Amino acid sequence: MVSNYFKTAFRSLTRNWNYTIINIAGLSVGIAVCMMIFIIIQFQTSFDNFHTNKDRVYRVLTAFHHADAGTVSYGKNVPFPMPEGLKTAFPQLEQVAPVYASHNDELQVVDDNGTPIKNFKEESGVFYTSPSFFKIFDFPLLTGSYASLKDPNNVLLTKEIANTYFGDWHTAMGKTIKLTGYYSMGAGLFQFPPVALKVSGILESIPANTDFQLKLVVAYGTDFTGDKQYGFQQPDWNGTAPDFGCYVLLPPNISVDNFNNQLSAYSRKVLPADSKDIQMLQPLNAVHYDTQTGNYSNKMISKQLLNVLWLIAAFILLIACVNFINLSTAQAVNRAKEVGVRKVLGSNRFQLQMQFIVETFLIVTIAVIFAAAITQFALPYVNQLLELSLSLNLLTNTSVMLFLLVVTVVVTALAGFYPSIVLSGFNPVTALKSKFTVHTNRGISLRRGLVVFQFIIAQALIIGTLVIVQQMNYFMDQPLGFDKEAVVNIPFRPDSTGGKLTDYLKQQLLKNGVESVSFCSTAPIEDNNNVFTTFTFDNSIKEEDFPVITKFADNDYVPTYKLQLIAGRNLQPSGWTREFLVNESFVKSLGFTKPEDILNKEVSIMGGLIKCPIVGVLKDFNDRSLRQTVSPLLISTNSTMYRQASIKLATTNIAANMGHVKKLWQQTFPNYVYEYRFLDEKIASFYKQESQLSQLYKIFAAIAIFLSCLGLYGLASFMAAQKIKEVGIRKVLGATSANIVYLFSKEFILLITIAFVIATPIAWYFMHQWLQDYVYRISISWWLFAVGGFISIIIALVTISFQAINAAVANPVKSLRIE
Repeated sequence: MVSNYFKTAFRSLTRNWNYTIINIAGLSVGIAVCMMIFIIIQFQTSFDNFHTNKDRVYRVLTAFHHADAGTVSYGKNVPFPMPEGLKTAFPQLEQVAPVYASHNDELQVVDDNGTPIKNFKEESGVFYTSPSFFKIFDFPLLTGSYASLKDPNNVLLTKEIANTYFGDWHTAMGKTIKLTGYYSMGAGLFQFPPVALKVSGILESIPANTDFQLKLVVAYGTDFTGDKQYGFQQPDWNGTAPDFGCYVLLPPNISVDNFNNQLSAYSRKVLPADSKDIQMLQPLNAVHYDTQTGNYSNKMISKQLLNVLWLIAAFILLIACVNFINLSTAQAVNRAKEVGVRKVLGSNRFQLQMQFIVETFLIVTIAVIFAAAITQFALPYVNQLLELSLSLNLLTNTSVMLFLLVVTVVVTALAGFYPSIVLSGFNPVTALKSKFTVHTNRGISLRRGLVVFQFIIAQALIIGTLVIVQQMNYFMDQPLGFDKEAVVNIPFRPDSTGGKLTDYLKQQLLKNGVESVSFCSTAPIEDNNNVFTTFTFDNSIKEEDFPVITKFADNDYVPTYKLQLIAGRNLQPSGWTREFLVNESFVKSLGFTKPEDILNKEVSIMGGLIKCPIVGVLKDFNDRSLRQTVSPLLISTNSTMYRQASIKLATTNIAANMGHVKKLWQQTFPNYVYEYRFLDEKIASFYKQESQLSQLYKIFAAIAIFLSCLGLYGLASFMAAQKIKEVGIRKVLGATSANIVYLFSKEFILLITIAFVIATPIAWYFMHQWLQDYVYRISISWWLFAVGGFISIIIALVTISFQAINAAVANPVKSLRIE
């Protein structure tokens, strides 16, 4: 009996091959999208799950209490003495590991005599830590010893980095790498002296699903301990760096809440008396989803976004099932006689239902196979778009296999149940007399409701996409308060000549298609600015309690970026910190109403080590991404803090000018890797996640529209079959083809209008909530909704027109003929 079901189903599917192809196409696309989203979510939720002790690993966070605003923010950085302090104060901790992630490190492979062989630069991936790190986390060694990190000047390399630096990782052991690094503390950028590191171990390839994307692991204490190494005679509990953190391994069965209480008490004991900050633990399984605090990979994803992806996957799969239902019931008239004959020959209703369920199962199975092929083909493009490392391993990934099995069963049930009920319920006498129609209000209402449901989702996605694109355009077009056009940022290291090299370089650059050059610590807009949380103003005893961004730059900084002075003057040339520029927000934060009133007042930072007058006030410009407000700002000269050159190019013949810049740069700094980045590219990178989200929404909206159009095609086919005699009569009575097309179209326009009315408030609510994350944002205009609705109507009309025109041009004699 079962084999007969499959044979009959196969014959039926091949006989109605056009509907079969459409059904398979719709289900394949829907299942492929579902599978892709499942793989993305599986990857994102697997971060750092492979560690043996993952349930007992915690990150130490700092809770910053802002008394002036009454708010609390969290940072992954801790005071430099904290790791050693935790070991002493809490001996019950199994392991404590300090972690410092360095950036933009210059590395040289040198021979036995110290002669440079190759130059490299690592933007990220250089970590300073102790052997305890590898007792907390599982990163296997190919050769060497974790214990070597007890001694300074040792380094572990990953297999890939060892191959890159030495050609073959087998030959890397014992070789020497010279590292020039730096760390930031407060507003300062402190350079390490070049240090020779001995390769003492090779790590296995680092998995893609970890937030520790290690490349080089340097022994903690090699030019970085964070306290006495940099002139502090006693541990400095105020000292920290943005990427200096700490991880701990708790003993089994310890109460995390109880330990957090003890840790808070310890923080209040060791931190300065005026500090309101405390430390607390965060479980490892929460780190990857903490978009506010961040992590070492800077690749976070919120659980809310994961939930949105699940929702989109479910809706698109439902749309695909709706299409199947509409197309299956559209064939009801064509299959009425088949059902009648089967019933006359003795088939009962259950057997007929099973027959149609088996047909559905065959279609779904074929669709799953095609969906797997589509996913395999599309994964490289998804990886490129989202910068992920996804793969489809059906033979090894049991989760994906189980997912496909569940999808097959669920889709078969969802898509096959209703058509099997409808088709198996035909009256055999009516069906065999060719008097069968299925125009029950219930049936038509359900199909219409399904089409409305499809277009609610499609229009909501279209509107959401339009809002995201508008917000992205707003980001890129919004005046930032400085000139970003044709400005190139080139990182560099301060030289030992006291600025002679940079002065020479500036003179030469200005002769070769360069309008201006400024050496500085950071560009005007950065997502990682140096911040002072306290300072004193105008010889006050009390410290001001609001964060101030500090930038160090030469006197050409203001003209290069065309910053606007509204009071006072620009900085005078100097290699040291002797005077300050401030912005309007700084003036307002101190209660001044006129910029002129703050001139010549003194600001003291770094515990009084730097005390200088304010000589000018700049008009506010955006110092961070548009997610945040403009902060109070200090700008001063100090050549030891400069880490990049800002070069304003002439807008004509930029390529040739960049060639001159490269040649001069490599002549001046032959031991460093030359790289550059245009400022507008850097600004665009701040909104990478929004850009990726925009691309994803465009894809999902296109897929939803495509599937919805298949649904419309199904309903149009159903109507054409039902109205075949009505159309014939209308044509005999004089109706034109335009009248017939209108007859078909008006109902669908009504359905899409209903969907638009429902989708509009839904889309507005969710996009309004999304926009609240941005300080600078668009207002959702009415025309975005109008465009979304108009696009839906146009696409629907194009889809319907095929069936409508076929019905309109059909010969009415054939339509009215009684067989």
